[in-house]
Amino acid sequence: MSRLPSSRCRSALSVALVAGTFSGHPCHAQPAAASSDEEATARYYDSIIGAAEPKARPDVAALNQFFTLMPKGGDIHHHYSGAIYAETFLDWIDKDGYWINSQSLKMEKTRSAKSLTIDQLRSNQALYRRLLSTWSDKDFDNHHHDEPPPDVQFFTTFSYFGWLAWRHTSDGLRKLKARALQQNVQYLETMLSAVYYSRSDPDLDKKLWDLQTEKNESRTLAVLAKHARSFDADPELAKTVTRFVDDLAKNHDGIDDDRFTMRYQTYVFRGRSPSVVFAGLYAGFLAAGRSDLLVGVNIVGPENGFVAIRDYWLHMEMFRWLRTKFPDVHVAMHAGELTLGMVRPEDLTSHISDAVRIAGAERIGHGVDIVYESDSPALLREMVDRQIAVEINLTSNEFILGVSGAEHPLTVYLRHDVPVVISSDDPGVSRNDLASQYTLLATRYGVSYADIKKLVANSIRYSFLPIDDRKRISALVKERFRRFEARIARLSGH
Repeated sequence: MSRLPSSRCRSALSVALVAGTFSGHPCHAQPAAASSDEEATARYYDSIIGAAEPKARPDVAALNQFFTLMPKGGDIHHHYSGAIYAETFLDWIDKDGYWINSQSLKMEKTRSAKSLTIDQLRSNQALYRRLLSTWSDKDFDNHHHDEPPPDVQFFTTFSYFGWLAWRHTSDGLRKLKARALQQNVQYLETMLSAVYYSRSDPDLDKKLWDLQTEKNESRTLAVLAKHARSFDADPELAKTVTRFVDDLAKNHDGIDDDRFTMRYQTYVFRGRSPSVVFAGLYAGFLAAGRSDLLVGVNIVGPENGFVAIRDYWLHMEMFRWLRTKFPDVHVAMHAGELTLGMVRPEDLTSHISDAVRIAGAERIGHGVDIVYESDSPALLREMVDRQIAVEINLTSNEFILGVSGAEHPLTVYLRHDVPVVISSDDPGVSRNDLASQYTLLATRYGVSYADIKKLVANSIRYSFLPIDDRKRISALVKERFRRFEARIARLSGH
């Protein structure tokens, strides 16, 4: 399993992680005796990660247990529809009285000759397993079968269940809360839905594409400002945003309590024409400005898609203009979810820097192509100076991009002190959870227990919650760690 380079253990310079020293295996300082529950927990963690023996293999089963029990603070790079498991979607189809097409494996609202009830589907074990493998990443790597490319497999799954997720939002949010409580997660910041306000304008599209060719920033911003006035004059926009905000409040009612808090991001899909993307973003920013539950705006979809690559600069300029008009709205950005060979080399050189410097992103989702950016050292320093966190999603990066272990730029971010947050991304599609991401972190990179706690703290510190809520949840997480460490101290016999 990959480790951070051992040469850094001999370096006179320490490698910091946000607000402390990063101590990767096998460089952990070993306490002589456990004088507190925290020290006992750190000592037990070191024993199961094999910190005392450079050639020791981590005890993965014990780490799974450890991180399942550990409080994990927040999961702040998280997609609502991608977090629901296929089995739950089938329950909803059964409840709605719909069917599954035995050939396409898609839901049917109208019965056909190929329709199966959910009971009929589940009674056919082979077909049931095939549906689970089609609606998620289940079994993709552990047996031989005809497989699409991993990124296609991942993003195609959403076409099967997207409508179901929105139809059952209230139930879905409560299932996510119940799972979060079971997994000792105190805060969830999930990308819930687009606002679904759309206005296509072919003339605007052509004008923006021409300006993108010229990279004419001032004229692009002027065109966007002029076009935005048509949104303000459209009564349909006000109705759509009001309906979205009201529905969100209704679906969220009863979610928050003294153990758990949930907030939401809205987004736009990056694969549409410029006019449609801009309209959707405008509606998203407007909605976020009107609801305390909406804490940020994002952009989603395969970053390597033709339209996403072609219009990337335009999308960043749209965010720049919208950030000026709506200065209190937070922005997280899917940026750099790319790697060498996936796109042309020149398409790896500026996505993260454009997200930071043009769009004003406050957090970067994935950020995998940082090492291919044209001026990555300066960009990394800028992310540190401006405290722009990177949301690391180890399982999805490995599945979609084939990037893991020593190839993953997590090591680069840590070495340069960039704030890091560990997240689950789409746990229903990937069939994982936040604890498993911490297990991967520990087994692949040997992060010390002290730095694990800092990563958990980062998940609240860099959330888009107001400061009073961050303080409240941070205090809750601290108390949960006190209980956890007492429990681990007893488990370890100290």
